[in-house]
Amino acid sequence: MGRMHSLAWQAVGRAVDLPLEPELTAIAGRNAGSVERAARAWGWQSWTDDWRTLVERDDIDVVDITTPGALHAEIALAALAAGKHVLCEKPLANTLGEARTMAVAAEEAATRGVLSMVGFNYRRTPALALARDLVAQGRLGEIRHVRAVYLQDWINDPEFPLVWRLRKEEAGSGALGDLGAHLVDLAYFLTGRRLTGVSALTRTFVPERPLATAASGLSGAAGTERGPVTVDDAAVFFADCEGGAVATFEATRFAPGRKNAMRIEVNGSEGSVAFDFESMNELRFHDASLDAGQAGFTRILATEPQHPYVDVWWPPGHGLGYDHTFVNQKRDLIEAIAAGKLPVPSFADGLYVQSVLSAVEDSARNKSAWTAVTQEAL
Repeated sequence: MGRMHSLAWQAVGRAVDLPLEPELTAIAGRNAGSVERAARAWGWQSWTDDWRTLVERDDIDVVDITTPGALHAEIALAALAAGKHVLCEKPLANTLGEARTMAVAAEEAATRGVLSMVGFNYRRTPALALARDLVAQGRLGEIRHVRAVYLQDWINDPEFPLVWRLRKEEAGSGALGDLGAHLVDLAYFLTGRRLTGVSALTRTFVPERPLATAASGLSGAAGTERGPVTVDDAAVFFADCEGGAVATFEATRFAPGRKNAMRIEVNGSEGSVAFDFESMNELRFHDASLDAGQAGFTRILATEPQHPYVDVWWPPGHGLGYDHTFVNQKRDLIEAIAAGKLPVPSFADGLYVQSVLSAVEDSARNKSAWTAVTQEAL
């Protein structure tokens, strides 16, 4: 994430005519040697192995948090108190209490003109933004179903090392927070309706793994000692939505052959939309008002200039990639800061997602008992 965000900050000022020009002023990391190499490789002007010194600097206006979840709250609260705008990776925090504290602090900071945003980058996928527009225009009619799955396979090998994403004290949860958080946010983003209650099941398939001697991204090196996996490997839940729709969710990192199959479908009384990130430039749309002899899912290649976010990119048919979602994210944040408008998704939106994750965990601990989602009021 550090590399991806760095590349996005570099690219956004070149790709988009912005009201403010971003400067890659300083990068922080825990290992001095690694962060010095990252600064040179990724174009940062300076570096530090203590994030606190970065937050205190007068020449820093925006703090972008890409750490494991255990550090999100501490860094974000310090940055907001110091008057820095904050972009924080998802999920917002490791616990509901932390997320609540962060959302309250963000609301107070906004009264001082200090803004914050959660990094749910998939909202910036043109095909998904188009799907949201179709729903908002009423093209799907009354929303009845949301169906969402996120499938990966990178820890299917039981000898894959015990990296930080498999430790609750650092990650908060496993597939639920890493993948399921995206699904919960997208269900809300697409439909504008929140989940009100859930029944859930979580499972850890491999309870013990070799300790990691090195780790980077979704890879690592295994040592000889072993330790316990303290997060879920898979999470499955169904939910009630505001307005009477029903929703189902599945998140797993144990789906062999699935690399980043983030799929979501919305069904309404007048039509449906369906999306798969492994074909990220395409949206499937069915208009149920058409004659049955001609009706069916239409493949929309969301690369036209009139499609969301595509205006500054390539000619039609020249698709965008994963990295572009982060560039689009930075564009939205910079434009919001320049205009003095609250960016979205907000920390309050991140708190909502965290309340769903918390309800899922509570339900799973209680034999899938129906569990209300706390509707947090700031």
